[in-house]
Amino acid sequence: MIAALNELIFQWLEDYREQALLLIPLIAFSEACVGIGLIVSGFILVAVASVLVTAEIATVAQILPVAFLGALLGDHVGFYFGRWLGPRFHQLRLAKRYQRSILQAENMIRKRGAWAILIGRFIPAIRSMVPAMLGISGFERTRYSMVDASACLLWAAGLGLIVTGTTSIF
Repeated sequence: MIAALNELIFQWLEDYREQALLLIPLIAFSEACVGIGLIVSGFILVAVASVLVTAEIATVAQILPVAFLGALLGDHVGFYFGRWLGPRFHQLRLAKRYQRSILQAENMIRKRGAWAILIGRFIPAIRSMVPAMLGISGFERTRYSMVDASACLLWAAGLGLIVTGTTSIF
């Protein structure tokens, strides 16, 4: 499935060079968004960004701001989905089965939520779930937005380093 998705993306890049930069925020959003992020790999973003730079379709300076915005929006969709779901989450059968573990996780998130945001942004397996968990736990909105913006900024800088490194190889 991932190979087919990669092929589709690269074919689209070839056919629509002028709009190719639009893929960056879309992919960054997808890999950060709750649910979708479990399917969309961060590797796709790195590969597409590297191809755009190598093919001189876009520069790293053009890619990073739109990747930042896509990631930030994806995180916030997850956070506000968690806020919306909130107390109803605890009524789900799965949540009732693991109630003790969930309460422990929520307590830890309340105490160390900022670190969860920062660290979670760099771990693909949990990247899309951390914002929703913070939303469910009732993490304060303004604090979330400030810490998440910082985490996305650091993540975008890391993306820039990776893309610069991969394009210098080719």
